[in-house]
Amino acid sequence: MSHACDHDHDHAHHLDHGGVEARLSEARRLCEAQGERMTAPRLRTLELILGENAPVKAYDVIDRFHPEGAAKPPTVYRALAFLEQMGLIHRIESLNAFVACQGHADGKAVQPHAAAFLLCDCCGGSEEVAVNLPEIDRQAAASGFETRRITLEARGLCKACR
Repeated sequence: MSHACDHDHDHAHHLDHGGVEARLSEARRLCEAQGERMTAPRLRTLELILGENAPVKAYDVIDRFHPEGAAKPPTVYRALAFLEQMGLIHRIESLNAFVACQGHADGKAVQPHAAAFLLCDCCGGSEEVAVNLPEIDRQAAASGFETRRITLEARGLCKACR
């Protein structure tokens, strides 16, 4: 991502190796508990997303998938769809990119939830924040609409870039 400013963007938000490994282990346990398989391509896709400092586009995952070359796009797209369905990642619509769900950071399984993101226009970082959207759910139910996913995006500057 190109940066809209000229200051240093050395403020990492990503997990260290131990944190990535812990989250991958939790993802395996979550899949097993749901009767699903955490296949090698799914695990590698999640690993790449967890290791990034900002939202990751699918083609970046494809390019980084194998040390010796790119993965086949259908493999990665299927893995992304599965991980999103399991609630392990979120898709940030405006960026057409993916981030790991922060609700799993404490090692507990997370119920489906509304995802809200603070997106920095300067460094490209993102932060998932908790939101409660009962009014949207109430209005949806009143009109007979079944809400399956809500994603909010707020754009601005993170603390480090301000």
